[in-house]
Amino acid sequence: MTAVEVDYVIDGPPEGLPVVLSGSLGSDLRMWEPQVAVLAAAGYRVVRYDHRGHGRSPVPPGPYSLADLGSDALALLDRLDIRRSHFVGLSLGGMVGMWVAEHAPHRLHTLTLACTSAELGPPSGWADRAALVRAEGTQAVAVAVVQRWFTPQWRAAHPERTRDYEDMVAATPAEGYASCCVAIETMDIAARLSTVSAPTLIISGVDDPATPPPHGQRIADAIPRTRFETISPAAHLANAELPDTVNDLILGHLKENP
Repeated sequence: MTAVEVDYVIDGPPEGLPVVLSGSLGSDLRMWEPQVAVLAAAGYRVVRYDHRGHGRSPVPPGPYSLADLGSDALALLDRLDIRRSHFVGLSLGGMVGMWVAEHAPHRLHTLTLACTSAELGPPSGWADRAALVRAEGTQAVAVAVVQRWFTPQWRAAHPERTRDYEDMVAATPAEGYASCCVAIETMDIAARLSTVSAPTLIISGVDDPATPPPHGQRIADAIPRTRFETISPAAHLANAELPDTVNDLILGHLKENP
């Protein structure tokens, strides 16, 4: 398990409490643009980064494990001399956040988990998706992925943004995407959720076909200090579909747990 130096961007005042934003499979750090200005204006130092194999981060040969991705996040904190941070993760980023909370609890002030799950193993089709991407590239799944990211109503109202998100998925390196599919299929975090000590906010989109609210509820039932919220209308990228609602929830959580 060797960490890689992932690409990152920092916004907000240098003296602010750090908030790390960890994104979805197939995204890059641009997916957090609906949150950055709000968090920075509230005085937080906002750190966005790309998972290994995504965006401008290195693409080491796969397969990857969730431990690899979690170690990358901790190595980034070390590089930035951040001893403790708030951590906000969506989908794959939420899985990384749970791993960090279980293995390095002293590094977190709070944990926010959006549209994620602690168990998405076989027979969930991850191996088939990884094989398709390795054979045909991420453009082969881009349209289908974005259909699951947003409700039909949102996509109809925002055709240009929908195409931008499709391009984001299609630009993800095939090796990185496929190897992260393996990390999701093989993750082992559910059994240790009861050890998570960070105050945790869980957000589920009512219309999310990938990680519907029962997945969030199972996490909430397992972690001792949780608040569970469902929001609608929102599918998998709820942070972009309902940014004002998600921003209010995140800011409330951070301010309640400074």
